[in-house]
Amino acid sequence: MPAYNAEKTLQKTFDDLPHHLIDSVILVDDASKDGTVDLAHKLNINVFVHDRNKGYGANQKTCYAEALKEGASIIAMVHPDYQYDPTLLPEILHPLLNGNADVVLGSRMIGTPAYKRGMPWWKYLGNILLTKLENMVFGLQLTEYHTGYRAYRGSVLKALDLEQNSNGFIFDQEIIAQIVEKKFCIAEVPVPVRYFPDASSISFKNSVIYGCKILALLCRYILKSSNEKTKSF
Repeated sequence: MPAYNAEKTLQKTFDDLPHHLIDSVILVDDASKDGTVDLAHKLNINVFVHDRNKGYGANQKTCYAEALKEGASIIAMVHPDYQYDPTLLPEILHPLLNGNADVVLGSRMIGTPAYKRGMPWWKYLGNILLTKLENMVFGLQLTEYHTGYRAYRGSVLKALDLEQNSNGFIFDQEIIAQIVEKKFCIAEVPVPVRYFPDASSISFKNSVIYGCKILALLCRYILKSSNEKTKSF
């Protein structure tokens, strides 16, 4: 759980986890200003605290590093803001447990459109546009790349150089680019999403910045792929 000021929703998220399927719950707190850490300790969660706010990507780096230290064979990211339904974790894990995928993304774009569940229209349209561009560049047919509900095989995360990725939100797309580059298999599972005041969400301005960074990432990926093809001839 990558956490920042999640005190209001952490209890609900933790309670709804399918604990019979989980060996360990790790929470990395990115210098929250509320009682997230104290509550996590009360819930007997393994807590790791950043001494300062380092960003969403940096939080994930710590999450995965600590999970791998524990010897985790499968690692799932569940946001403690209760926007994604923790009870759907068995569906997220299913393709990994069955050996049908290396990475699973919980897609908000399968089934009932996310905008009907409260996603702002500008975020919905941006998601669709960026996903189409990413599919073109990566040669995939995914319905969404921008979900925060994900699961990975531990062996996949070990094979990636996560430290070279950003400490910000673009980390989610950089890790996908690395996964595609390594030719790991990605599966999708539908995950209805909910929007409410206590759920985290980035602003319109930050969404635009995020979109521009994705475009820059895709350009870098294309250039790198072109250079590698040139070298192979």
